[in-house]
Amino acid sequence: MLSPQPLRNGETPSPHPRISAPHFHSTLSVQKLRRFNSLILLLRLLAFCFSLSSSIFMLTNSRGSDSPSWRYVFAANAIVAIYSLLEVAASAWEVLKSATIFPEVLQVWFDFGHDQIFAYLLLSAGSAATALVKTLKDRDTCRSFSAFCLQSDIAIALGFLGFLFLGFTTLLSGYRVVCFVINGSRFHL
Repeated sequence: MLSPQPLRNGETPSPHPRISAPHFHSTLSVQKLRRFNSLILLLRLLAFCFSLSSSIFMLTNSRGSDSPSWRYVFAANAIVAIYSLLEVAASAWEVLKSATIFPEVLQVWFDFGHDQIFAYLLLSAGSAATALVKTLKDRDTCRSFSAFCLQSDIAIALGFLGFLFLGFTTLLSGYRVVCFVINGSRFHL
């Protein structure tokens, strides 16, 4: 009796490989994928906007420019804004072309890893700046320079909002990693 498998031990593959059936996608699943990718694009765009706004507020805050904490907050938000802008472009490409820029395995892990790193960077910068502003408020510095403290509070709040949206993006990227590990695809089809 012959084995039902196309290749048996010692045989070479046929020069005429079998034609595999294309992967079936219903229009509903394609719409879900497009909606999921659009949500990631929106969250990345919001993270970009808030990080850029925070870095601009920190840059225009003249009283704190000599402090290393202010420079750290500015640099962290500027770096995250640049990263988010590049990821917005990659997400827009994915929504429009239904394909990733890098190979799928690389794109999934790249997005997840970098989202986490930059989210932690924003969180640490915001925490450092919050501690410094609290110290300045305890010393009555904010009474004589109220515009400085108000602008600092706004910049810190915008940075935390950038962290929040980047954190949500990280959750969705993590979901894509889990789907890739389980199914071999970044989506749960």
